[in-house]
Amino acid sequence: MTTTVFPAQPAAEFTLPHRHRTDRRTPLRWLLSHVWRYWPLAIMLFIGAASNGALAAVVPIVIGDAFEAIMQSPPRTDLLLGFALLIIGSQGIRSLLQFARNFSAEWLGQLLERNIREELYVSLLGKSMTFHSLQSVGDTMARATNDVREINLMFNPGLNLVIGAAMFLFSPLFASLAIHPALVLTPLLFTIAYFLSIWQYLAELAPVTRELRHSFGTLNSRLSEALDGIETVKGAAQEKEEVQLFKANANRFRAAYIREGYIEARFLPMLLMGLAEAAGLWHSLALYQQGQIVLGQVIAYFGLLMLFGFPVHTSLFAYSQVSLGVASARRILELINNETDLDQNIAGYGGEMKGDIEFRNVTFAYDKNEPALQEVSFHIPAGRTVAIVGQTGVGKTSLAKLVNRTYDVTSGQVLVDGADVRDWNLEALRRHISIIEQDIFLFSRSIADNIAFGKKDASRAEIEIAAQQAQAHEFIMEFQEGYDTVIGDRGVTLSGGQRQRLALARAFLTDPAILILDDSTSAIDSATEDLIQRAIYAAAKGRTTMMITHRLSQIRWADLILVMRSGRVAASGSHEELMQSSKAYRRIFSE
Repeated sequence: MTTTVFPAQPAAEFTLPHRHRTDRRTPLRWLLSHVWRYWPLAIMLFIGAASNGALAAVVPIVIGDAFEAIMQSPPRTDLLLGFALLIIGSQGIRSLLQFARNFSAEWLGQLLERNIREELYVSLLGKSMTFHSLQSVGDTMARATNDVREINLMFNPGLNLVIGAAMFLFSPLFASLAIHPALVLTPLLFTIAYFLSIWQYLAELAPVTRELRHSFGTLNSRLSEALDGIETVKGAAQEKEEVQLFKANANRFRAAYIREGYIEARFLPMLLMGLAEAAGLWHSLALYQQGQIVLGQVIAYFGLLMLFGFPVHTSLFAYSQVSLGVASARRILELINNETDLDQNIAGYGGEMKGDIEFRNVTFAYDKNEPALQEVSFHIPAGRTVAIVGQTGVGKTSLAKLVNRTYDVTSGQVLVDGADVRDWNLEALRRHISIIEQDIFLFSRSIADNIAFGKKDASRAEIEIAAQQAQAHEFIMEFQEGYDTVIGDRGVTLSGGQRQRLALARAFLTDPAILILDDSTSAIDSATEDLIQRAIYAAAKGRTTMMITHRLSQIRWADLILVMRSGRVAASGSHEELMQSSKAYRRIFSE
């Protein structure tokens, strides 16, 4: 038994174990590796298609024989019942096989759509934040929905009709030989001309279908941006400009469809079929006049030529659908194969975390641009609290996101408990680290589900205790449905302070070894600030805490303060020490 060996898959932050491996070298190999998983359905599709062409040829041949039986003197009407039963029986078998063929094609298409959608989604979850920062959400959604759907349609009705049409090309070839060897000339020439014209048709259609799928992605991308930023659009009174931009993108999409229609309008096989039927009829009548065939065979032969109508008429639609499917497969595979530097390191260290953090000569740059951090070195013993301060754009957030490998260092090392974070199992590393940012993301789910997002098995009692610690319980209970209240998309129905308190509750519930607060109390009003400060102070006990903040009330009780300037650690020490020794630190509080 041979084993199919596929190239190594790209690195990923997340994968599912025991997944079916696919060959991602080319779109065709990738699609075939998906189809191979369900080879019985593919075989049934081919059997049904082959039988369709063969059994369809029975009808004109039997009709020709029946005509000859009637033309005899006296007419052999006793044979007509047998001919009728033969047609009924053959077409009944054909219908059953067609049902199996169409069912197999539809089943195969649905299975591939499901599996490809899952493969793409898992791949997207495994991409680094660098990828997601550069990739348009709207274009990604277009590929994950519309492009995946196009692959389903490529198989059924696309390839289903293409394979069936191919069999209708070969049936007249073989059946003509049984009537008279010379009659094979017309169907043979037509078949050759048909395949050459289809090759030219697909070559002309391919760039147009690629443009069609690309322009749809652009249209969807801009629409997504406009809707996400609708408040900005309305606030700046830019509705008219957005309408014009959307109109331009829609016109580009429309123009691609018109070009596709123009190519389809010049579909050459339509003309070839008319020429083949005329030439075949003339040839068969010439042989009849010479006495080489009978009139019933002329009728049968012309009926066989009429079978070319199915591949010609269906190809106009089917090959366009196949071309769209291939273009979509290329777009999806491009997304899946997009390289990412991070790897989940399944075999890495995954034990308990104490929380010791060390940066050794760390340099980091986004997408090879100017470094955000340069030669940063410091050590945070487990259980200590460190405040990171500095003006906007000096690399404070970048520094925090290197700890849980949201990004990887360009050079140097970040160590947790003495081990390089790249040597940790990524899931285990992130499970022990909670980051609360200024821009809080909440899901359109219940408040309880949002708090328990990092701990799905949490009980309601645990959720409420975490909310109380984050000073969120009181405002939650003001809602009519309490913890079961479903909040709006991204938490738009909550204030900034409420969103941040829910994020704090989420962090308290997971009980992380390392807690990172990225200016997380900036939107909290003064009335609750003291309570929140106490909650954070209590949460910081027993765990390593990194606070990116400008609030003096938080900075004062930190064990160590790091002053960032131009991507470097400009100074470190206590508040009193830095007020005496660091001009950069004093400048922060004087502004």
